[in-house]
Amino acid sequence: MKAVAVTAFGEQPQLMELSEPDPGPGEVLVRMSAAGVNPLDWKIADGLLKDAAPHTFPLVLGSDGAGEVVAVGPGVRRFTVGDSVFGQFQRPERGGGSYGEFAVAEEKALAGAARNVTYATSAAVPTAGTSAYNLVEETRISEGKRVLIVGGTGGVGTFATQLAAGRGAEVIVTARPGLTDLVAGLGAAETVDHTLGPVADQVLAAHPDGVDVLLDLVSGPAAFGEMTRTVRDGGTAVSTVGSADADVLTDHNLRGFNFQNRPSPQLLEILAGQLDAGRLTVILGDEITLGEAPEALETSRAGHTQGKTVITF
Repeated sequence: MKAVAVTAFGEQPQLMELSEPDPGPGEVLVRMSAAGVNPLDWKIADGLLKDAAPHTFPLVLGSDGAGEVVAVGPGVRRFTVGDSVFGQFQRPERGGGSYGEFAVAEEKALAGAARNVTYATSAAVPTAGTSAYNLVEETRISEGKRVLIVGGTGGVGTFATQLAAGRGAEVIVTARPGLTDLVAGLGAAETVDHTLGPVADQVLAAHPDGVDVLLDLVSGPAAFGEMTRTVRDGGTAVSTVGSADADVLTDHNLRGFNFQNRPSPQLLEILAGQLDAGRLTVILGDEITLGEAPEALETSRAGHTQGKTVITF
């Protein structure tokens, strides 16, 4: 099968011809129709997470994907051959990922794909969608809360905007002028153009009493510290890129933490249901071929993506 993989950490991902994987106990083999591109993918290729889990080379990249079940391993009960599924396929200990024509996933990492959308749409959801859902849950966003989302035009940000607005929150999103209509359509009440000056100053000028919740998806430690000025006393500030210092936040009477996602098949089922009901919109960026994946990873690394990039097979 064709797959995009690396043979060592730090090497340039390449399109390779590899053997089709076999499903083991509790595993499902899927003929992939689409794979989502995430920052996690190039971080794994670079070896940034090499100490977090065992790995095998060649290592096929990609976590998110969707397709059709073609075989199941012993003990699998939730899926049969022919089922449409989506979920997370990254298995570094097995050298497996979603950037291949076939991929193996644990049964517990998959759910039935939404019926009313394309495989490309489903493949864009697992990591970003579950991250956004858990962010909204863990920060207790609810009706009447004012929420600032920094980096809101990417995958997690567009989902978080919809989910927070759907709970009745007043959502402020950082966005360039050309994207204001996009995020407004997703439920944002207001946008802040980060190219015009410090975001914190702009937010506080419009809202002197600050925001209840800060979801910062992009800022480094210094910039995150600056953003916390927007959070009112007793509010919540969260970083998805490890920039929060809990002790400093506590000193300023803020609740805060570095977010770690906890996906589950139950959560994937919730998101599939919302897709089918039309309550969740996926902003697809580029749809690319498998051979274009290495270039797409470089674009992701540079932080120039908007919406979700998806590989289609």
